Amino acid sequence: MPEIRPDPGSRAASVAPEPPDVIRLRDVCRVFPAEPPVHALSHVSLRVRRGDYLAVVGPSGSGKSTLLNTLGLLDRPTSGSYELEGIETTTLRDGERTRLRGHRIGFVFQSFHLLPRRTVLENVMIAMIYGGGPRAERRARAEAALAKVGMSHRAGFPPERLSGGERQRVAIARAIVREPSLLLCDEPTGNLDSRNTDLILDLFDDLRGQGHTIVVITHEDQVSERADRRVRIIDGVLTEE
Repeated sequence: MPEIRPDPGSRAASVAPEPPDVIRLRDVCRVFPAEPPVHALSHVSLRVRRGDYLAVVGPSGSGKSTLLNTLGLLDRPTSGSYELEGIETTTLRDGERTRLRGHRIGFVFQSFHLLPRRTVLENVMIAMIYGGGPRAERRARAEAALAKVGMSHRAGFPPERLSGGERQRVAIARAIVREPSLLLCDEPTGNLDSRNTDLILDLFDDLRGQGHTIVVITHEDQVSERADRRVRIIDGVLTEE
């Protein structure tokens, strides 16, 4: 009986393709005019695929904030290329960058930035106000985002009645409500105690498991060690650890 060999073509077809890039930095520099000039980012290259969970670590003044502003389309590099989901961002007009940022990037900050005179649900709905759509649809999406972060039971509360960890959960719900391509977090546990820090990191693990792409800027080892990848920036130079 002749030996049956697997078709090489079928083997190749069975290999899952690599996830697409969400972030692709190539040789990015950011120089601030001074005497002498300040090289905040120096020939930075970085690739983040869909579903990655990346921590960016470094001391104060290392270039973390400049990198965050670049990734978040809040600042333009002096030179180099930044593609967000295949879109070259360095050549976009300001209005185009604003629209791209609003639709594809969710931000989580250290200080929550919740509106005190709005309920938890209204704070999450605000993230969709410029996208239009029926109010009932925006409400349903906000409720779904709050359920994802375990805050449905606080939907009608004002932020002042929440703990720090609960406020950060609401801020994360607001960041993911539009289903962005990238969740960009700037020192997200900086105002939290160790217990709430662990709870927020558990939530990031859950979101990562659901397919979210997460980049966390931090100086805390407790935070960076939970990520799948870690890069370090010192004096504007980025290296993978």
